[in-house]
Amino acid sequence: MSHADTSTLFRPFSIRSLKLKNRIVMAPMTRLFAPEGVPGDANVAYYRRRAEGHVGLILSEGTVVDRPASRNDGGIPLFHGEPALAGWKQVIDAVHDAGGKMAPQLWHTGSTMYLNGWEPDAPVESPSALIAPGQPRGVAMTEEDIADTVAAFAKAAVEAKRLGFDTVELHGAHGYLVDQFFWSGTNLRDDRYNGPTIKERSRFAGEIVAAVREAVGPDYPIIMRFSQWKQQDLTVKLAETPAAMEDWLLPLVDAGVDILHCSQRRFWEPEFPEIDGENGLNFAGWAKKVTGAPTISVGSVGLDKEFATAFAGEGSIPASLDRLIERMERDEFDLIAVGRAILNDPNWVKRVEHGEYGALKGFDPAALAELI
Repeated sequence: MSHADTSTLFRPFSIRSLKLKNRIVMAPMTRLFAPEGVPGDANVAYYRRRAEGHVGLILSEGTVVDRPASRNDGGIPLFHGEPALAGWKQVIDAVHDAGGKMAPQLWHTGSTMYLNGWEPDAPVESPSALIAPGQPRGVAMTEEDIADTVAAFAKAAVEAKRLGFDTVELHGAHGYLVDQFFWSGTNLRDDRYNGPTIKERSRFAGEIVAAVREAVGPDYPIIMRFSQWKQQDLTVKLAETPAAMEDWLLPLVDAGVDILHCSQRRFWEPEFPEIDGENGLNFAGWAKKVTGAPTISVGSVGLDKEFATAFAGEGSIPASLDRLIERMERDEFDLIAVGRAILNDPNWVKRVEHGEYGALKGFDPAALAELI
């Protein structure tokens, strides 16, 4: 397996108050190991190991805001209430002690399905009581519900800053609540939170961003995660053209997002090959081009199979980083998030940094069953 010079991955990066020693981000990955929603010693050690392994920025697993039925499994951590916040304080202190930087990912799972037979004590909520086009589930949010949810995101962001997290990420991807507002197939509202364009359907997200920015002040960085695809339909494309992508993302940057985290299944695939060819800009590259904002790319980094195969019980072997280095060297995007490779090996970044390619591990689905 060949590998190009990886030094481009180890350039520092800074924005507002956030200063990173390298360009590698630990992708947020749902782990379901927080009993009663409270991070404990195992979670603390899990994140500390990634900081010790030289990850530039750790993004936590999705951690939910203070809304009824905001999560779809009892092992998903909360980001509200004293027991959970005290647990997160231990996490960020351990990460800082190990020289790392970290953001919690603030989340609401919307009307997605419950996992592992778990059920919340309230109905799931979404823009129009749908989980997917034509598939009813839960209740439609009232405008009061929407306002309370916006406030819950802002309150959680304030708590993140108070606890000492270096930045915060808002989850707006993968068919969860915020993304259900973006998606015309699940947003059938007849009020100001819908409309024929993606820009109009972004109002809910824009209100969250603006509320978070006002709450945390001008210097605290805000990251937001987006995706074209949904877990309900991997083929969905919210923005069919660069102009539509600009209409979608630029207002959110104007509202206060500093970094766009652009999720795709395979980072090397062009977003609009009909425009710039088979080696054209990926999702993060186009997002950076149309908004001017820094971006994070992600998608099967360092492995030969995409993430969806993991849920079918398939492993992956290490893959060359050449395509990643090529895109990073041309500044197509600013940061790269790595998921399964770091989940399986806390020292993945350190191994790449030291050129220890023979020591790189693949992904074993058995890793999902524990906090390595």
